[in-house]
Amino acid sequence: MNKISLHAQGISDVTIIPNTFIDQFMPSANGAYVKVYLYLLRCFAGNCPEVTISSIADRLENTEKDIIRALTYWEKLNLLTLTRNSQKDITAINLTDLSNAQKETNVIVDLDTELDEIAVSIHTETKPATRQSYSTEKIAQLTNNDEIKWAMHIVEIYLDRPLKPMDLQLILYLYEELHFSPELIMYLYEYCVSKGKKSTSYIEAVALTWAEEGIDTEAKAKEAATSYNDHFNTVNKAFGLNRAPGQIERQYITKWVEVFGFSDEIITEACNRTILRTQKPDFKYTDKILETWFKKDVKSQTDIIRLDEEFSKTSKTQDTNKVTNIAKPTPNKFNQFPQRTYTAQDYAELERKLLNKGL
Repeated sequence: MNKISLHAQGISDVTIIPNTFIDQFMPSANGAYVKVYLYLLRCFAGNCPEVTISSIADRLENTEKDIIRALTYWEKLNLLTLTRNSQKDITAINLTDLSNAQKETNVIVDLDTELDEIAVSIHTETKPATRQSYSTEKIAQLTNNDEIKWAMHIVEIYLDRPLKPMDLQLILYLYEELHFSPELIMYLYEYCVSKGKKSTSYIEAVALTWAEEGIDTEAKAKEAATSYNDHFNTVNKAFGLNRAPGQIERQYITKWVEVFGFSDEIITEACNRTILRTQKPDFKYTDKILETWFKKDVKSQTDIIRLDEEFSKTSKTQDTNKVTNIAKPTPNKFNQFPQRTYTAQDYAELERKLLNKGL
């Protein structure tokens, strides 16, 4: 594992958390991402052991992919820049001066925007950021292949436009480097377009995922897609729906699976709670539940139970405080004087006086 050198602008020799980070960037970030950024600040302050992706993961009790995903997230928000070598290993992290960082609200607030790039960040460990550029002669040579010609024609139909140079470069990369068959290339585009995604970065990210998972035939890709559809079936069953999810609903489910990384069990639990609270299949309400769990680093049903118990304790404490406050009378002109305590003898003497008065 490569040693990483650290560089910073505007960072002093003590651990200081800039107010800009707290006010603008921290509230919307995943807690695990915040931990990574804070740990980097601590390392810049000194007395930090040799820094590697592995050492950071061990220190924060996380996976190396999670650390890379966090670094990529902060890089997107211009809070740091990453330097990589030819093997795509991170060799340097440069924290930027937050006074110059650009806050893009649509990126920070809306987690849906990660969908187009989530697969890219997953592959930063092993895949090159830039693929080779094919020359005009090489393109002409490859496109003389009848199978490739037909695949390119089908891709044009899926994209609903003529192919651009970047499209040609990607198709040839899939064929030459990833060894995708023309049939698999056509299905790749069919699959991505069916999800409303036509950007080359997204299509390449999906292709890299398939290659890493050993999906090298159209049949295997369709099987994987069917497996993914199981997530849709899980939500439909939990919500009692007898129809295919709409486009917006599919985007929600995709976010829960790809961005949040939740299992069907956790998603089902959120759907069940939505039905109990709203009496209807409210995807937006379920999304709020899952977003809260995601920010609180929920990984299993055990974590959910723990959060429920913490919430229950907090609620009981608040209820006890309310009762205590009600039990204490507010001082006023009627109760501001000390109250006398009467004994049984006092009551007997009072009764005797009343009887004597009656006589």
